[in-house]
Amino acid sequence: MAMAIPGSGHGPKSEINMTPMIDILLVLLIIFMVITPLTPKGLSALAPQPPDKDKPPPPDQDRTVVIIIDKDGKMHLNNEDTDEQKLGPRLVEIFKTRAERVVFVKGDPDLEYESVARAIDIAKGAEIDKIGLMTPKVESGN
Repeated sequence: MAMAIPGSGHGPKSEINMTPMIDILLVLLIIFMVITPLTPKGLSALAPQPPDKDKPPPPDQDRTVVIIIDKDGKMHLNNEDTDEQKLGPRLVEIFKTRAERVVFVKGDPDLEYESVARAIDIAKGAEIDKIGLMTPKVESGN
């Protein structure tokens, strides 16, 4: 580091002093290193577990609530037909007396994700705690 002294005959220097810039960069680097582990990693997903092949299914299988969306966009709640307007009130009615609020959404593989997202949004509006997505692999038991 050199300093220009007036009257030394050289005049002022036109160089940038890099020390303050490096200090600022190091402080920013430390800040980002501290903040990075605090960022969320992603969404937590709930997937139904396949049943054991040796055990018979438990008797309370009828308590599982599945929203099925076919390739035409029509919605079914377990085995009853429904639509977007009826789905929310029907879910509220079903879960009125239940402590565990879990719903699974099963969409056709050729379906746009928008329809599945709308069903998830309706379920969230009905104050469902956990929403799982059913995949063909989970349904087959793998």
